Amino acid sequence: MNMRDVVAVILGGGVGTRLFPLTRDRTKPAVPLAGKYRLIDIPMSSCFHAGIEKIAILTQFNSVSLHRHIHRTYNRDIFTPGWVQILAAEQTLRSGDWYQGTADAIRKQLHEISQSGNRYVMILAGDHLYRMNYAKFARFHEESEADITIAVQPVDRASASSLGILKMDEGGEITDFVEKPQTDEDIDGIESGDDAEKPYMASMGIYVFSTKHLSEVLTQNSGTDFGKHIIPAAMKKSRIMGFVFDGYWEDIGTMRRFYEVNLNMAAPLPKFNLYDPRRPIYTRPRFLPGSKVQGGSMHNVLLADGGRIQEATIRDSVIGLRSIIGERVTIQRTIMMGADYYETPKDVKENQRDGRPSIGIANGAVIEGAIIDKNARIGNQVIIRQMPDRADEEHENWVSREGIVIVPKNAVIPNGTII
Repeated sequence: MNMRDVVAVILGGGVGTRLFPLTRDRTKPAVPLAGKYRLIDIPMSSCFHAGIEKIAILTQFNSVSLHRHIHRTYNRDIFTPGWVQILAAEQTLRSGDWYQGTADAIRKQLHEISQSGNRYVMILAGDHLYRMNYAKFARFHEESEADITIAVQPVDRASASSLGILKMDEGGEITDFVEKPQTDEDIDGIESGDDAEKPYMASMGIYVFSTKHLSEVLTQNSGTDFGKHIIPAAMKKSRIMGFVFDGYWEDIGTMRRFYEVNLNMAAPLPKFNLYDPRRPIYTRPRFLPGSKVQGGSMHNVLLADGGRIQEATIRDSVIGLRSIIGERVTIQRTIMMGADYYETPKDVKENQRDGRPSIGIANGAVIEGAIIDKNARIGNQVIIRQMPDRADEEHENWVSREGIVIVPKNAVIPNGTII
């Protein structure tokens, strides 16, 4: 299959309520990942590795940060075929509404998608973590003569209640669909796989359509969501195939999953491999110096570029770009996203004069079980303790979600604060 026949459309995410306050100032695909990346870098990198030359990103909510990242990172030169472009929600003569769901977003951009001149459309999520061979996915769609192909993942009963579960016959054709089954009766008879531990097939929310068939199903059905409306209705008339993907995959839908997925990347054998030389994850080149560590100790730490770390003890943590960490600091099971810029010596003097901490983590702080967003200022002797039973709270400069303390972007935690 010639991958020049495929246009990729990446869904740029909605409000992202479950990842608030990380999504207070940015959409989900723009949330930092693994110290130096953004979530959007995952599908973008897989598109490039597969040879997909035309990529459109559909955006709507808090999209400035994502637009800026795409513009700075994914520029195609004049000698490279194809393009990377933003398709933002807009008022037109055909529609004056925001995107109402995944299918509605594609429907509102059908004209632009059709104008690309490609035979196939691959629809991808911008906030999942996995590494898939999209060329193999597209080739399976063509060879099986499917109208629609859905990537599916084997899952167990516990996971099935939060996903769309599909019934596949022996030939791989999808014959039934149940959205987030809550009871055993809902899922009875929907088993598809031979694995007794993972007998169900869950939709990963990514699809391949022929451009013509995509236009037909979205024109004939006014539903706003692929999983809830379009796919169940299409089963009556369309040949829908399931492409089984049994590699690592995470839909980063909650704060707890985001936290655990990031910390796992600092483990000795992470589930998601950032070190594959054949299929690297691309991101914005920042030309930062290597991080400087002046003392202390580190154990299972993923350390990004441009940091300055003094006598600190850091364990099981992710330390992001331009992170500044002072003396006698203890950090455990924490994601520190770093900073967008360095403060100048003049800035530091002004901070001292005004009694405000500088960007980073100041002397004597103890941080456990937290997410520190970019440009946060953590003062001297601040203590953030991990409390698994901590109730959800929301304060001016910190929030707790699912037992995790989150310090939002640009927040200030004054000297001596105990959380």
